[in-house]
Amino acid sequence: MENTYDKYLGVVFDGRYKIEKVIGIGGMAVVFKAVDITNGRYVAVKLLKEDMAQDEESVKRFINESKAVSMLSHPNIVKIFAVSVKENLKYIVMEYVEGITLKTYMQKKKVLSVKETLSFARQILSALEHAHSKGIVHRDIKPQNIMLLRNGQIKVADFGIAKLPNAETVTMTDKAIGTVYYISPEQASGQTIDARSDIYSLGVCLYEMATGELPFNAESPVSVALMQVNEQAISPREVNPEVPMGLQQIIMRAMEKEPEVRFQSAGEMLSDINKLYENPSSTFKYSAKKEEEKGFKGVIKQLFTGGSMLPIVLGVTVPFLIIAVIAVGILFSSIINTESKAETVTVPQFEGNYYTEELAAELSASGIYRVEIKYEYDSEYDDGYIISQHPKAGSKKKVETGITFCEISLTVSKSEADLTVPNITAFERRRAELKLKEMGIKFTVEEITDDAFASGQVVKTEPAAGEKIKDGETLTVYISIGPSEGDTEVPDLVGSTEAVALSKILESGLRMGEIKYEKSDKTAGTVISQSVDKGTKVAANTKIDLTVSGGKDYDPDKGFDTETETESETEKDTTKKPETSKKPETSKKPETTPAPETTTKEPDTETEADTTTADTTEAENTESTEETTGDAAPVGEEPEV
Repeated sequence: MENTYDKYLGVVFDGRYKIEKVIGIGGMAVVFKAVDITNGRYVAVKLLKEDMAQDEESVKRFINESKAVSMLSHPNIVKIFAVSVKENLKYIVMEYVEGITLKTYMQKKKVLSVKETLSFARQILSALEHAHSKGIVHRDIKPQNIMLLRNGQIKVADFGIAKLPNAETVTMTDKAIGTVYYISPEQASGQTIDARSDIYSLGVCLYEMATGELPFNAESPVSVALMQVNEQAISPREVNPEVPMGLQQIIMRAMEKEPEVRFQSAGEMLSDINKLYENPSSTFKYSAKKEEEKGFKGVIKQLFTGGSMLPIVLGVTVPFLIIAVIAVGILFSSIINTESKAETVTVPQFEGNYYTEELAAELSASGIYRVEIKYEYDSEYDDGYIISQHPKAGSKKKVETGITFCEISLTVSKSEADLTVPNITAFERRRAELKLKEMGIKFTVEEITDDAFASGQVVKTEPAAGEKIKDGETLTVYISIGPSEGDTEVPDLVGSTEAVALSKILESGLRMGEIKYEKSDKTAGTVISQSVDKGTKVAANTKIDLTVSGGKDYDPDKGFDTETETESETEKDTTKKPETSKKPETSKKPETTPAPETTTKEPDTETEADTTTADTTEAENTESTEETTGDAAPVGEEPEV
C-alpha cells in the first residue's frame, strides 16, 4: 500500500521548506525532516493530518501548541521557528532534534544511574521553571514527551494540551488529561490544575528512572487513575535499595497528593536537586502533612472537593473499551501481523534448570524478556533450582524491541531458612502483598471487621511481626473491611458498566477497591460481581472490589495492553516507505512552489535559531509508548551527562 504522505516528498511548503522524509507519525500529525532552503538548515515540519485538519478541537490543540512554544525560548525546550495555519495546509516548523525519547532510553536501561536521573531532572526542571514563569503549564509531562540528545541534553516537547496564561480551563471532555500513568491527582479528579501538577508528573518520571518501575500500574486506565488519587506509592528504596535517601525524599514530596504539600515551584525543587547533585548523601527535612489531610479524610476531600472522578473515568474508559473490543476481535491478529518491528518468540525451557547470574545477565541483555523471580523455601530442591515457569516452554509471544516484551515469571527454590515476619501493620493490601512476595513468604489473606483500621489496611499477622517463620509455614494476614456496623447501603453494581459502577460507588460515599478482569460471555467492561452484596449496610469509605468482564476471548496473560496499542498498527506501518513512491492521481497537492535555484536572505525572525541539530522529533504523543527515532545512541551506552 502506498504511503499516504509520500506525495509530500520533494514538495516545498510556502516556497521555503523542502520536505525530505517522514520521521514520525502520530494520532494527529505527521512529522517530516525538511530543509530550509533559505539557509540550508534542517528543520522538523509537523503537519496536521488531513482528516484532523477538519476537526475544530484538533486544530485548536495544534494552534495551542504553537502559541505555547512560541512564547518560550530555552535550551531545554524544542523551539518553534514558524507556524502556518492555511485552510489546506496547517503545519509548525520546529527545531530538528537528533536524539531519542527519554522513554525509549529508559526502556533500554531499565534503571538509570543516580547521576543520570539528577542530570535529567535538573534540565527538565529548568525548562519547566521557564515555562511556568510565562504562565504556561505543560500538563502532559512524561518520558514520551522528552527528547534526549547524544550529549545528554534534554529537550521538552509537545505542548499540545498546555494551559496558556489567561486561557479558560480546559475540561476533561477536551481529552486534555495527559497519560494516566503520569497525571496528577487533581487532573485525575477534574480539579483545578496549576504548575504544581507538572511537579507531580515529573515526580512520577523520577520514580520510574530511579526504580525502573511505575509507581502505579493496573490492568485498566480507570484503575490507574483511581490509584493516582487514592493510594500512596511504595517508597522508591523498597523497590530499589540503591536509591539515595535524599532522592527518595524529593520524589515522594513531588508526588504528594495535596498540591499544597508538594514543592511549590520548579525552582524550589531544582534547588534541592542541585544540592543532591553536589552531595549525593544529602537528606532533607520536609514538613509533614496536616493531621486532617492524612489518611482517608484527605482522600475524601480530594474526591469530593472541587471536582468529580466521573470525567476522568469516562475519559479513560471509552478508549479502554475500544481496546477491549479490538482485543477480542478476530481482526486483532491480522492488525498485529502487519509489516512492523514485531516478532514472535518461543518461550524457552527454564523449569528444571538453575537460575544463575549468567542466565540473569543473558535474559537482561536480550532486550526481549522481562523476568519476575518468586522465591520459595523448599527443602526438596537445591538452591537456585527453577521449580516452575509461566508461561510454559514452547508458548508463542509477540514482542517489539523497546516497546513490548515477553513477560516471564520464574519460581526459584531457596535453601531452608528462618525468616523474620516483617511489620506490615497498617500497610495497604497491595503494598503488604508485594513486600511478602519479595521476601518469599507464603501467606493467606483473611478479611475481618475492625474499628481502628480503615478498609483495606493490614490489622495484624499470625505469626506476629518480629517472630520467626519456618520453611513451609504460611503467614496469615488479616485485612480490615472497616467497622462491623455502618449505615451506608451498598448499591447494585452487577450488570453496570465499569464507569457507571464507579460513579454509583462514589455517590454512595464508598471507595473503589480492586478491579479484576475475567473471561466471560458478558460484554467487555460489564461488572460481573461485587465484593459486598447490594443492600448491605457498611461504614462510609468502605472499599468495594469489582470483577469485570474482559469479553469471551479475554486472555489474562495478555490483559489489555492500553499503554502500547492505542495507536493503530496501520498508522505505525505508514512510517515504512513502500517500494514505489507513485503519487495517487486523486491526491490534491497543497499550495506550494518549486524550490528556487538560489537562496534568499533569512528573515530576522529566524535569528534565534538553535545551531544544535538533533535526531528525530516526536510526531504526536498519545497514550502509546511507541516512538520513531533516528540514529539512537548505542544500546547500553550512557549519554554524557
